[in-house]
Amino acid sequence: MIDQALPIIFMFIMGFAMLAYVMLDGYDLGVGMLLPLADDDEKDLMIATIAPFWDANETWIVLGVGVLLIAFPQAHGIVLTSLYLPVTIMLMGLILRGVAFDFRVKAEVSQRSFWDGALFAGSLTASICQGWMLGAYITGLTVNVVNTMFSGLIALTLPALYVLLGAGWLMIKTEGGLFRKAVRWGRAATIPMGIALLLLSVATPIVSEEIAAKWFVMPNVIGLLPIPLSCIVAYLTINWLLYKREALEAGYGWIVFACTLLICVMAGIGLAYSLYPDIVIGRLTIWEAAAAPESLKFVLIGVAVTLPAIIAYTAFVYKIFQGKATKLSYD
Repeated sequence: MIDQALPIIFMFIMGFAMLAYVMLDGYDLGVGMLLPLADDDEKDLMIATIAPFWDANETWIVLGVGVLLIAFPQAHGIVLTSLYLPVTIMLMGLILRGVAFDFRVKAEVSQRSFWDGALFAGSLTASICQGWMLGAYITGLTVNVVNTMFSGLIALTLPALYVLLGAGWLMIKTEGGLFRKAVRWGRAATIPMGIALLLLSVATPIVSEEIAAKWFVMPNVIGLLPIPLSCIVAYLTINWLLYKREALEAGYGWIVFACTLLICVMAGIGLAYSLYPDIVIGRLTIWEAAAAPESLKFVLIGVAVTLPAIIAYTAFVYKIFQGKATKLSYD
């Protein structure tokens, strides 16, 4: 019984890690993509809002990929072989972002704009590649015209979600002129994100018969209604609040960020339901892909130590650096 449950436990841990990465590093990437729209002084403040967190945020993708490799080695081979090119480009984007983040602090003032551009390019590249990989994964890693168009659709629209997360984060961490700009950026991002949610909701069951069969049968349709309904309510709340200046200036900007996170969580739950029990849709179940039970039991001990440590460290960092951000100092 325990042996049968182990793949489910590791699938949950991997899904949790990937969702945490999207939500936390998502706003980092969003702030990076918004950087060219700000003034020089505002750019320093934008960097300051993510400086204490971005390294910790990227830990989650390491954990998620690590669990995939160790707990589901057969799936790891299939997934990373199929996604070799976008994974490589994504890593190059993340490396470029990390290098630019550190070098802009040490660079001459005249060179800082170059590293700002590199930070933007790295953030945008990583976001597009993550969208492409998500689209390819949903379509079972099979290549044809429809699936390629679907992957391209997500690649072009996922950055809008990250931009909205970034704008929401800036509403929490900044004030004054930058805060007002973040509100405008958030308003602009809601339109493409809303279109993306609608198109993805329509396109996903079309490109995947397995997913359509799980969602559009009774009584599943009724039981799953809270997922799309909560996303609609969250989206409408974001749009309503972004035009309520008094409420935003009174400190309710965090609701925009929270509602965007809610959309991410609901989308993650929907994706998990769509996939289960497969780890590669239509090709491999979690039990077929799982490592030997003895290996999983051994690895579970390490994960039982590592996962709480990552959660505790993340919570500690966010508690220490809560409140409004202050300008960077280069002294």
